[in-house]
Amino acid sequence: MKEIKAETIIEVPFYDLDPMGVVWHGNYVKYLEAARCDLLSKIGYTYTDMMNEGIAYPVATMDLKFIKSAVFSQKLKVVTEITEYDPALYIKYEIFDANTGEKLFKAKSMQICINAKTGESIYVPPKKFVEKLEEYE
Repeated sequence: MKEIKAETIIEVPFYDLDPMGVVWHGNYVKYLEAARCDLLSKIGYTYTDMMNEGIAYPVATMDLKFIKSAVFSQKLKVVTEITEYDPALYIKYEIFDANTGEKLFKAKSMQICINAKTGESIYVPPKKFVEKLEEYE
């Protein structure tokens, strides 16, 4: 499979901090979601496109590894990469300090394609999604 990767820059807002002055662990999932939406937008197949086709890709599993805490106003570079898309969508994430390149966090997610109305699993990726992945550079 060809490399399907994108980078997203996020600046840590004050309201994402916990009482210890570092990013609260739950907010990393929000950063992953923002980066995943950005990746899909760059591919040209967004969650809106999915819904218009009557499908959804809910997250089924997530594996998170915290390496070093992010802090207020730190610029983060989130690198997302689709590693598989048939029958499920597997995405690898890495978060780096955008200035130093130091790795702060890594994760993996698995999403399953479903019929948006019935909730039933669909075991093949949508044709339009596959076409957009194949066109992506």
